[in-house]
Amino acid sequence: MNRTVVIPTIGRESLRATLRALLDASAADPGSAPREIIVVDDRPGPGAPLPLPAETAPVPDGGTTARVPRDGPEIRVIRSGGRGPAAARNAGWRAATTEWVAFLDDDVVPAPGWPAALAADLGGLPPGVGGSQGRVTVPPPDGGRAPTDWERGTAALAGADWITADMAYRRGVLEEVGGFDERFRRAYREDADLALRVLDAGHGLVLGARRVTHPVRPAGFWASVRAQAGNADDVLMWRVHGRCWRARAGEGRGLLRRHVTTTAAGLLSVATAPAARHGRPTVHLAAVAAWAVLTARFAHRRIRPGPRTPDEILKMTVTSAAIPPVAVWHRLRGLVVHRRAGRWDGPWAVLFDRDDTLIKDVPYNGDPARVEPMPGARRALDRLRRHGARIGVVSNQSGVAKGHITADDVRRVNARVEELLGRVDVWEFCPHDGDDACDCRKPRPGMIVRAARRLGVPPSGCAVIGDIGRDVEAAAAAGARGILVPTRRTLAAEIARAPETAPTLLAAVDLVLGGRRRR
Repeated sequence: MNRTVVIPTIGRESLRATLRALLDASAADPGSAPREIIVVDDRPGPGAPLPLPAETAPVPDGGTTARVPRDGPEIRVIRSGGRGPAAARNAGWRAATTEWVAFLDDDVVPAPGWPAALAADLGGLPPGVGGSQGRVTVPPPDGGRAPTDWERGTAALAGADWITADMAYRRGVLEEVGGFDERFRRAYREDADLALRVLDAGHGLVLGARRVTHPVRPAGFWASVRAQAGNADDVLMWRVHGRCWRARAGEGRGLLRRHVTTTAAGLLSVATAPAARHGRPTVHLAAVAAWAVLTARFAHRRIRPGPRTPDEILKMTVTSAAIPPVAVWHRLRGLVVHRRAGRWDGPWAVLFDRDDTLIKDVPYNGDPARVEPMPGARRALDRLRRHGARIGVVSNQSGVAKGHITADDVRRVNARVEELLGRVDVWEFCPHDGDDACDCRKPRPGMIVRAARRLGVPPSGCAVIGDIGRDVEAAAAAGARGILVPTRRTLAAEIARAPETAPTLLAAVDLVLGGRRRR
């Protein structure tokens, strides 16, 4: 019972089959059942009820939803706010209390006896082993036909290393390396990155005997084109693990160089088209021919092993022309977004004061229509989001205690701030007045401590940015980093006492991202 199963989901119907298989196997052998199953709802906002087994019943659990079947392990549902599978898995393992955490995807079906096989895989492992991978089976197409391009890509999961379709880690190892890198916002490369960091930390990874089945999900016409977004994630892998990361992760060389050549030929054909119309067609025709040959070779490579049906041939022909430029675009995007990326040390957060830091101060404002962002606020927050930071707001709102506004007024204003500046992961506000002796009103640390706890980050992993002295004093009291961005109401004495100052919000974010401390 020293095992927890974590399943991130965006509400796919396949979750029901995954849970059903786990519950049935646990009921058949209660002694091998995991202590609990944590389902992490990673939808951005509340949606339709998750497809859970019919016999579960809701039980309140401190702001999360727990569901306990009549027999078997508890199923607990928590929310992670739509930050992607890496962040969802982090939320799941941090909520667990067992020595081992086994991750399953929400579209796999554990084999009968999977809990017992998991217990057997983990039971005899020496302390130096940090993780155990299950074996993945991808069913072949019905009727014995050749697989499509999409089906071949899914089938490759059966031979992939350390994929979280079924992967168990010691919780202490996850704590040591900081968990999954939340800069990977898609279900791609985040599992390989974690495995490489675990290996670099000196822990072994082994292959177990347990099995899951990974069915092939339906895919739309443009699925292979959308998948090219992974080229940006490959840049992050390169930045973190060096040029040899593909060999270490068991990956092939990739096709980016061919895509660059094909894209260059296509762009050259477009650029030389005007000259061709004026009687100088040589370069244009050569570029068109090169693009056509390279695209045809790529399409043939994808069509040849498949079923070669008219629909598949059409899809491969069209998408083979689209993939090279899209792949190159995402590669360039990755080079920009991850140009300063360093090694992931765990989740981190930036907490902001609200009034005169993110939005212009309107005393005791309860009217969302009067919300006006501070200069550069949206750019500053977006920059942090691109770097994987979690964002929170900690704000004194004594107008509630004074009777000028209500708590609902504060929430409506906060909702308008999110409309203008993007999602905020955590809001904390203090409704008390200065004489209320609460522990949350800045310069006391209560709001910062609560926000950090809700984000799964220690206060020492937070930076607090505000415009007056009590913002940075609260940061110091909580053990967080405080940065002052002075405004017209900031006192000279507060500036002098501040451990760090920045002239603008963007400059403060640069300080956070650069890890520098300066006056």
